[in-house]
Amino acid sequence: MLDLRLYILQRVTALIMAPLVLGHIAVMIVAVRGGLSAEEILSRTQGSLLWAGFYGTFVLAASVHAAIGLRVVVFEYAKLKGLALSLFTWAVFLALLFMGTRAVFAVTAP
Repeated sequence: MLDLRLYILQRVTALIMAPLVLGHIAVMIVAVRGGLSAEEILSRTQGSLLWAGFYGTFVLAASVHAAIGLRVVVFEYAKLKGLALSLFTWAVFLALLFMGTRAVFAVTAP
């Protein structure tokens, strides 16, 4: 039952990330073509709850998605099971969430 729930959760996070990836790419293309510098980009994102929400959602979805994907790979190739596999999955999720949240905060904090 857990495997089915993780499978569904990974597919749901993929559905969440798809428009966010496209949005991120579109924003980067506009910024680069517009000749914006890193300083100009940061001046537009700092203090913005919209960008914090956009990239915060992205980080959360990507952290869940990647942790589940790596769980499957480690299970199949390293034969990790049970508690060790669960601890590995949680550690990956928390590490990615921590690093991503720091990056979002660095770009959007006032």
